[in-house]
Amino acid sequence: MSDSKDFLDNIKLEKVHNKDSQIKKVIGVVSGKGGVGKSLVTSMLSCIANRKGLKTAIMDADITGPSIPKAFGIHTKAVGAHDSIIPVETKSGIKLMSMNVLMDEETQPVLWRGPVIAGAVGQFWNDVIWGDIDVMFVDMPPGTGDVALTVFQQLPVDGIIVVSSPQELVEMIVAKAVRMADLMKVPVLGLVENMSYFECPGCGEKHYIFGMSRADEIAEEYNIPRVARIPIKPDFAALVDRGEIEKFSGEWLNELADEIL
Repeated sequence: MSDSKDFLDNIKLEKVHNKDSQIKKVIGVVSGKGGVGKSLVTSMLSCIANRKGLKTAIMDADITGPSIPKAFGIHTKAVGAHDSIIPVETKSGIKLMSMNVLMDEETQPVLWRGPVIAGAVGQFWNDVIWGDIDVMFVDMPPGTGDVALTVFQQLPVDGIIVVSSPQELVEMIVAKAVRMADLMKVPVLGLVENMSYFECPGCGEKHYIFGMSRADEIAEEYNIPRVARIPIKPDFAALVDRGEIEKFSGEWLNELADEIL
């Protein structure tokens, strides 16, 4: 812990200004491990913000595993304008930048080392003409590596949302994300427990497939002010597969969104 703090204390945190953009709020969406639904939460929060009338953007910083374009049914490519890039827009008008909208083929792998990947994230912030944006959500890759450090170094992050599942290792995973944010002096705005429970469509009873939720305990232990829970719903997977996440309905994230937006 002390080694990490000493290392980070020696890093000069330079927030880079994008001359073609006015971005009022930046919220990172993070997780300690993959497969917990971080991109789903990013997409849903972005849709909620957009429905509130906010000018919304998503930066897909998961360079080697970009999934945001698929969730929104985006298959068009971003285009250049002089020395800048124009982001694509979803059907409802959310601006989006992802490695998948720059590659010739969506299934083409990104075989880059960490510093190059981190550099791409910096370019997404510096070189994209985002314009006037009320809130940008940054879908970050799992863990606490180069990309996370780049985001905290170069972007004026106002806070992060931690996404987890109810599984046994969740406390350790959340702790890593919280401590990373603390070292970078960025507040943790909320904890989202995805796949929290399954609600029987017949009787309405909740079944805790991955074990009983400990989200409230963990949030209290790490001073996370807000908790939201998303159930297991096959509908979500179907919407993502069809590229229609903007059609999702449900109030699980509304309270959290009201607090952070």
